[in-house]
Amino acid sequence: MQLSIVIPVHNEQENIRSLVNEIKSHLEDKIEYELIYVDDGSNDNTFSELTALQTEGYAQLRVLRHNGCFGQSASVLTGIRNARADWIVTLDGDGQNDPVDILPIYQALLDANKHDPRYQCAAGYRKKRNDSTSKRWSSLIANNIRARLLHDDTPDTGCGLKAMQRSAFLALPFFDHVHRFIPALIKRNGGEVIIVEVNHRHRTAGTSKYGIANRLWVGIVDLIGVKWLCARKKNPVCYAENTEKQE
Repeated sequence: MQLSIVIPVHNEQENIRSLVNEIKSHLEDKIEYELIYVDDGSNDNTFSELTALQTEGYAQLRVLRHNGCFGQSASVLTGIRNARADWIVTLDGDGQNDPVDILPIYQALLDANKHDPRYQCAAGYRKKRNDSTSKRWSSLIANNIRARLLHDDTPDTGCGLKAMQRSAFLALPFFDHVHRFIPALIKRNGGEVIIVEVNHRHRTAGTSKYGIANRLWVGIVDLIGVKWLCARKKNPVCYAENTEKQE
């Protein structure tokens, strides 16, 4: 297995089939992959849509389900814990992340990692956002505050489209909303991050699960904790003891 694609969803019944079919059309016969959907306690037909696709013969699709709504970070963690590949790509389940970017962001990370194994994450950058004015402004404010405090050199940490090493993600401290701080926490652990410009599309169905209250203000509260974590992390370099006998 080369790649595990993890998609957290909550009440996205209208977007399931179209996104799954898009991913299949872009990846079929190009790479060995699995598609892991994590249903975070949906109370619509999200789960039945996913299981219907499985019965229709989409062998790469795996479906995991939480017994309640625990949030996007918990869903990402569940998906990555259950992934079979060493390399992960995450994307949002609302269809705004473009599946055409899955292979390029994955390949960009592979290339960087071969050159320098410290590269453990590729973060998508939605340079041209297709969101409401309020969402664009709240993201702009949050990104500017985060960049000044964390110095993570990531212009769009909220982008759901990321590639990463499975082991690197599982080594991060976990808390609610950790998915917004993955680049900063990767760097905290001594890793490096590359930025890859990706497409961003209009939401065509369903409703957004985030607004100013749970995107901007909650993010700022979390930022204080991440700043504390980063300030106290030490990454010592260990040199092997010279055990050769002296002549």
